[in-house]
Amino acid sequence: MKIKTVLYSLLCLASTSVYAQKFDGLNTDMGNLYRVSDAKTRSISPENFTGEKGKGGMADPVADRDKRNQAISAHAASTLGQGWKVNPCVEIVAGETFVMADIDGPGSIQQIWMTPTGDWRKTIFRFYWDGETNPSAECPVGDFFCSGWGTYAPLTSLAVCVNPGSAFNCYWQMPFRKHCKITMQNLDNRPMRLYYQINYTLTPVPADAAYFHAQFRRSNPTEGSLHTLVDGIKGKGQYVGTYLALQPNSNGWWGEGEIKFFMDGDTKFPTICGTGTEDYFCGSYNFENQATHQYQAFTTPYSGLNQVIRPDGVYRSNERFGMYRWHITDPIRFDKDLKVTIQDLGWRNDGRYMEQKSDISSVVFWYQMEPHAKFPALPSVDELEVNGPK
Repeated sequence: MKIKTVLYSLLCLASTSVYAQKFDGLNTDMGNLYRVSDAKTRSISPENFTGEKGKGGMADPVADRDKRNQAISAHAASTLGQGWKVNPCVEIVAGETFVMADIDGPGSIQQIWMTPTGDWRKTIFRFYWDGETNPSAECPVGDFFCSGWGTYAPLTSLAVCVNPGSAFNCYWQMPFRKHCKITMQNLDNRPMRLYYQINYTLTPVPADAAYFHAQFRRSNPTEGSLHTLVDGIKGKGQYVGTYLALQPNSNGWWGEGEIKFFMDGDTKFPTICGTGTEDYFCGSYNFENQATHQYQAFTTPYSGLNQVIRPDGVYRSNERFGMYRWHITDPIRFDKDLKVTIQDLGWRNDGRYMEQKSDISSVVFWYQMEPHAKFPALPSVDELEVNGPK
């Protein structure tokens, strides 16, 4: 009995040791929140552009008044002086790409908060890992935060939260080994302001930690009643999330299309095939509230129909929908390659499926080992635009 007890204790100790080595300072949840760590917590904001220790809140409302992206709110703090709230945001002029973060690793991005003004579809968010020249994440900022139609809709989930009023929050863990660069590009012809905070940790990264990726695509309208969410992923990793902004251009129920995951050599037929759009996003029966017979918006930790935009009888003439599905407890793992598509199907009056020509935009989220395949070019500014009133 003593031998068994000793062996069990050794196994527990080994397991704990591996756990500590693998997750020390990188992943924190309620299960290990009590454990101390040698990881270093840092944060980047307009009050500390570099995230350096002891360098926060140094903007001077008098000395820094005329500096680019410094002391924007200098007048408000002019009678208080240095150390008060002097520089809470930056202004990104038309056409400019602003470097939000430039961090030497190893470490991991743990949380991002921001509230950008301007046109969210014309503001491009990018992530670069370990000195790469092609971004691993490239999306309009609104779509990245499940707000593809450019208007506020509350969302509460584990990976993304959108809080009053138009506060974007991201909780995807993003480990990097050598370097992290995050940029925001303003493609609009007007300046925008960006309030932001990037919270991260400096800590060793385990060998099996993959890199965060996100890719935007738009079909306006769909061709062949099919929208390709992502194609050409090469390597080993796991698919962890989908955001879809959909505007049907026909009457009736629009969500009969199946999502399909072609992985590791699949050609004509996929390994994973869903049963319908609302089914994949964890709803049912047209997302309809059976009491009101209206679309019912909802948000949950893993999935939701977070946005329903209804016609107003004037210029907002189309219904628009936003929905998300996070594969947090059920990541879709692939070894060599991955392609994901979703059909664009509704109903004909005689009970047959109808091939639609909807406006569909999407962002997909996945982790994989680098290098990654180069992304398709983003649509032009005009092709990105969300037409009509927000």
